[in-house]
Amino acid sequence: MDILSLRLFRDLADSLSFTRTAEANSISQSAVSQQIRRLEQQLGVQLIEHHKRPLALTPAGQVYEKACRDILRRYEQMQASLEALKEEVGGPVRVASIYSIGLYDMARHTEEFMRLYPKAKVHIEYLRTDKVYEAVRDGKADVGLLSYPNPSKELRIIPWRREKMMVITSPSHPLAKEKQVSPSALEGQPFVCFDYDLPIRKVIDRYLKENRVALQPVMEFDNIANIKEAVAVGAGISILPEPTVRQEVSLGRLAAITLDGSELVRTIGIIYHRRKKLTPATLRFLELLRREVRE
Repeated sequence: MDILSLRLFRDLADSLSFTRTAEANSISQSAVSQQIRRLEQQLGVQLIEHHKRPLALTPAGQVYEKACRDILRRYEQMQASLEALKEEVGGPVRVASIYSIGLYDMARHTEEFMRLYPKAKVHIEYLRTDKVYEAVRDGKADVGLLSYPNPSKELRIIPWRREKMMVITSPSHPLAKEKQVSPSALEGQPFVCFDYDLPIRKVIDRYLKENRVALQPVMEFDNIANIKEAVAVGAGISILPEPTVRQEVSLGRLAAITLDGSELVRTIGIIYHRRKKLTPATLRFLELLRREVRE
């Protein structure tokens, strides 16, 4: 039993796919299959229901999966402690982020970080909100970046950004010429929404309800990119965080209007597992992110 086999089994338990496990670990599918068979022979138990589709863990496999996660978490904590004894900052920083944090922003932060610490490497994976939580809980990511983070016994939260929310329209929309509007000015407008299960949708719905504004939902999307495209072609208006539309507004593809007297904001937080000891490289990366807010 070694760290590689532990990671392979954890990834297989997550994906229930030999193909995806092989891709995630840059090895062949047959190598994954052989490793799992060898592991079962060593342990003397069957871990996978090999003939089921989709794959399923046996009861022994479920026990082994939990042990894998615990051992890997402890191993990573040991690595972090050893890194802390080194003078140089290096090693991987694994980040799971919601899509709308901004590719440009994160690329800029990553470039600056690796310029400061050339022996470190930042790996960013963009995921849906629920998958960001999952990646951090399962140890696939060191930290997660998401909106309206929920406190829990497992996760710690570091507040990061507060982004002002604005009304977004196409440049030809009647409201586009306004710099500021009251919530009542939105009454009856066709509205391009977030999916109902997303935290940002619940925050916007609550704001509209408090201001007694009824809009006409015409489309729902799970990401900001699609909402921006729908608004740009005139499908309706929307309410989005200002940083996420800054580029389109500067190019004249969208118009952004301030909501009169509104304190409607999207809060962005950084999460990490309470039982995880962050490496010096991860701590330095978080310092860089938080410095941006302070400045």
